[in-house]
Amino acid sequence: MWFKDIELESKNIKLVPLRMDHKDALVEAASDGELWKLWFTFVPNNESVTDYIATALEQKAKGLALPFVVIEKSSGKVIGSTRFCNADPINQRVEIGYTWYSKSYQKTSCNTECKLLLLTHAFESLNAIAVEFRTSWHNQASRSAIARLGAKQDGVLRNHQKMPNGGYRDTVVFSIINIEWLSVKESLEFKLSTYS
Repeated sequence: MWFKDIELESKNIKLVPLRMDHKDALVEAASDGELWKLWFTFVPNNESVTDYIATALEQKAKGLALPFVVIEKSSGKVIGSTRFCNADPINQRVEIGYTWYSKSYQKTSCNTECKLLLLTHAFESLNAIAVEFRTSWHNQASRSAIARLGAKQDGVLRNHQKMPNGGYRDTVVFSIINIEWLSVKESLEFKLSTYS
């Protein structure tokens, strides 16, 4: 197994392995902004959270994912979720996805801290050669956030996923490769130093 349970910690954020008993805290976090109403992504609500966690844990058991809850250290509050997913240990590639944060933590240092933790683990502990990010073509906020990390757009997968309404999602694929990691890391650390 490429993944082992691990807690990752920065100045303000802690990433803790997702468990079924996080479900109430996740719904509370998603309630800040009613994030489940976003049509171009999937954030769990009270009805879907059990299946959301069960699917994540099933992928984890297969060695394909390592899901986390995002915890604000000062309050101990769950403020979102993220995970390593679509792992390919043979080719040393992994995706960071299923990321969402409570509305009040968006556009703060939260995403930069989380991504620095995950990317450091991927490149420096897992020895990944590439880390992917994928998002909906219509999720402009996510696309901008991924580009700000230093990831480069690889392309667009047209009609990539069937949506619940019967339509299809075009998926934009970004990546950071291992030879880019040190400069990306330096950039992220600089960005964090500018937050008060």
